[in-house]
Amino acid sequence: MEVESGTVNLVSKEGDSFPVDTDVARMSELVKGMLEDDGADDEETTEIPLPNVKAAVLKKVIEFCSHHKSEPMTEIEKPLKSAVMAEVVQKWYADFVNVEQVLLFELILAANYMDIKPLLDLTCATVASMIKGKTPEEIRKTFNIANDFSPEEEAQVREENKWCEEP
Repeated sequence: MEVESGTVNLVSKEGDSFPVDTDVARMSELVKGMLEDDGADDEETTEIPLPNVKAAVLKKVIEFCSHHKSEPMTEIEKPLKSAVMAEVVQKWYADFVNVEQVLLFELILAANYMDIKPLLDLTCATVASMIKGKTPEEIRKTFNIANDFSPEEEAQVREENKWCEEP
């Protein structure tokens, strides 16, 4: 196995290059696999293109991975014990995912694409916390989802699924 020192350049969708410590970049199973496939033992810094990840999102992903190396995130209990992320993970991680919905969903996509399990767990748990304890109407409002059921269809679905709303 190669030495885990040095840097690797992660290249965003826009072509922006981010130098990252190799051990931090290896949190991504995708990057780790590419580094192993590359097998470059020379002094040249490896460039890894990430065409599915925007620069702003990649910057956040790198921030997460760097922090995770120095302070690993506590395991997220399932089901979530609280809808308040600060009660589920350390404050830094709760603050990290306190972002606009668009960015949160882009982080989910990036974590999934780059195969970074702790980041995927954190971002998905954040979405779950946004849903926890809400009615279907409140969830639709939170995520700006149109109700495409007619009143009759909605009544039928509620009747068929009445069992899941019982205490």
